Amino acid sequence: MNVPGDRRYSQDHEWVKVEGTKGRVGITDFAQDQLGDVVFVELPEVGRKVKAGETLGVVESVKSVSDVFSPVGGTVTAVNRNLVDHPELVNKDPYGEGWMAELELDDPEELTKLLSAEDYERLAESGA
Repeated sequence: MNVPGDRRYSQDHEWVKVEGTKGRVGITDFAQDQLGDVVFVELPEVGRKVKAGETLGVVESVKSVSDVFSPVGGTVTAVNRNLVDHPELVNKDPYGEGWMAELELDDPEELTKLLSAEDYERLAESGA
């Protein structure tokens, strides 16, 4: 299981990679593996305000449909439009080309409530 150390993780299996005041968000390798082949991704609107824990988008796979929850609060500044035509990028490269949205963070302190890579890896290994 791939869990990069340069991100923070939610217990709902989303990640955020922060650069400056922005955070790029996606689902984890564990999450995409549990979902199976992703066939559709619903992205948020640019300009939308979200709070930590709110639904940011939806990922549909051959197995199920799952909400994607924002690990932090902020304003959506960009979305990965490549996922509209190539949702399989979520499976192929969940931490790179499979990112979903970028947020201007409301409160960087929220990051302290998220899991480190090591803590997330333990969570995922427990099957939670």
